Amino acid sequence: MEGSSIMIQDNNFSETYHSERQTREHILVCLSSAPSNLRIVQTGARMSEAFHGTLTALYVQTPDHSAMSKEDQNRLKEHMRLAEQLGASIETVYGDDVSYQIAEFARLSNITKIVIGRSNVRRRHLWGKPSLTEQLTEIAPNLDIYIIPDAASVHSSYRPKKRLKAADWNIRAADLFRTFVVLVAITLAGLFFYRLGLSEANIITLYILGVLLTSIATTGWSCSLLASACSVIVFNYFFTSPRFTFHVYGKDYPVTFAVMFVVALLSSALTTRLKNHARQSAKLAYRTKVLFDTNQLLQKADTDEAILNTLISQICKLLGKYILIYPVLDGKLKSPMLSPDPVSAEKGSALTCDSEREVALWVLAHNKRAGAYTDIFPDALCHYLAIRVQDCVYGVAGIEAGEHSLDSFEYSVLVSILGEGALAMENRKNIREKEQATLLAEKERLRANLLRTISHDLRTPLTSISGNASNLLSNHAAIDEATRLQICTDIYDDSMWLINLVENLLAVTRIEDGRMNLRMETELVSEVISEALRHVSRQSVEHSITAESTDDFLLARMDARLIVQVIINLVDNAIKYTQKGSRIQILTDRLASKVRIRVTDDGPGIPDEAKPFVFNMCYTGANRIADSRRSLGLGLCLCRSIIRAHGSEITLTDNTPSGCIFSFTLPCEEVTIHE
Repeated sequence: MEGSSIMIQDNNFSETYHSERQTREHILVCLSSAPSNLRIVQTGARMSEAFHGTLTALYVQTPDHSAMSKEDQNRLKEHMRLAEQLGASIETVYGDDVSYQIAEFARLSNITKIVIGRSNVRRRHLWGKPSLTEQLTEIAPNLDIYIIPDAASVHSSYRPKKRLKAADWNIRAADLFRTFVVLVAITLAGLFFYRLGLSEANIITLYILGVLLTSIATTGWSCSLLASACSVIVFNYFFTSPRFTFHVYGKDYPVTFAVMFVVALLSSALTTRLKNHARQSAKLAYRTKVLFDTNQLLQKADTDEAILNTLISQICKLLGKYILIYPVLDGKLKSPMLSPDPVSAEKGSALTCDSEREVALWVLAHNKRAGAYTDIFPDALCHYLAIRVQDCVYGVAGIEAGEHSLDSFEYSVLVSILGEGALAMENRKNIREKEQATLLAEKERLRANLLRTISHDLRTPLTSISGNASNLLSNHAAIDEATRLQICTDIYDDSMWLINLVENLLAVTRIEDGRMNLRMETELVSEVISEALRHVSRQSVEHSITAESTDDFLLARMDARLIVQVIINLVDNAIKYTQKGSRIQILTDRLASKVRIRVTDDGPGIPDEAKPFVFNMCYTGANRIADSRRSLGLGLCLCRSIIRAHGSEITLTDNTPSGCIFSFTLPCEEVTIHE
């Protein structure tokens, strides 16, 4: 039994291990223009589905990519499109050594399996270059490499067709002039070396240097090849015997000329390749900088519109083309956002016509690219892609179509930028939803606290009212006049407390919901204060309450009914939380164009840690009211809401030596005298 339990545990561990391993599988499919690559992509997709892993399609762009035939370019795009439709992430890297680039990408991306094609073409001689599969298995021996052979014999001898670019062989006048200048300068230097008695080897080195300089100063291969041939001819004319003729007497000169030509040609070829590498590296660095800048700018964008404007500006930097983006709101396209185009003001209207919008609507509905360079609406003026995170589309971007479609690297960077923008909009959406959820939770918490507090605290005054009323009804004749008066006073106080509570609740609800209309009028501040003092708590007789003003005719613009309620609440608050005999003052003065009203007391004050919360609804702090009845914490909340509705703020500061000062301001009005 013990052995069987160990075996069961081992089996469970094995199943868990294999299950975890399957979730970590990352399949890499290598893309090419070969016809059989279609089968390789499909095989990789099936493997990804079987292993429950992720699929990445990689294309290594070599310097020969620009010389690829039109047919091969179209086939490569079809393979990329198929990989994208099968759920693969399209990646492009640049380099000369394809096998090294694949192995390095696999190492950095945690690739577990590589799917690659194998051609039936074999090396024809020992010094021939090993095939890609041979190189890859040698460089990355620890990776699982799945080699898919060519199934059809028609493709067995497939080799990419290179298209010679006319620009490489056309000789421009400027390049021809630079070549001539370099040859003349090198010849003059050679004549100087010859006069100094230096050997011919030094002069030959000069001409090789001239070929290198020509390769650097010119474009393409034509001038480099011309400089190599002319260097041999000029060297023969000026420096071999007999001089200044094209005749050669020495038997070793033909070999010298051949070696000189080959060395010059190889030097120019290497220099041209290095120039191409430097040019591609500069492009790669620029595109990487655009991606980095995009990420930084998207982090600073605080609205969806700012995010889309960032995408437009960065894609314009990357591609140098006209860009437009249709924002998506509630599943519908909004008005397009256009990139500035100072060259043509009519371009924007042409790219936003009804037919172009129809393509954008199709992209929104199907979450796939369409327009120029595709089989769907191929006559469109723009190439349209969705700005999306999985199935959620936040916008549709249109890139103006040019003479040539985007190369694979440009397209991958474009998709990355759009993906960054979609993620930024997704994050903003999540933040908004989180804030709304937090707000709803806070409102629900306040509502629950309010109901719980009301249900608990209303019991005391209601019990007091019902008990006193029952006592009067049952023992009316036996109770003397003074006791009856005290019982009636208690009933009145408790009922007034309930009435004030209900009034405060209704006022807070109306103001917070924006349903209270202010009746702003010019009022005399002293009259408003006097009206408020007539309605304060009956316990005010136990305190010293005074009103002082620096000006007898202070006028302020206010809703008098609400400001009276504010002063009543502030004074009642001071009465509740200060000892008997305390001094409460209502001070008014003028500050520039404002009237300042302050309610001060000399009670125990409010602790510093409680001050930020005293204006919150249902906050009562640790202090107890003098009669031990709990407060619902609505008075100061109502005061803040009323003062904010008047365009001001209420503040709390400490009084000297003890107590609190509640202060707020109102707009001051001037006295108008009519003669």
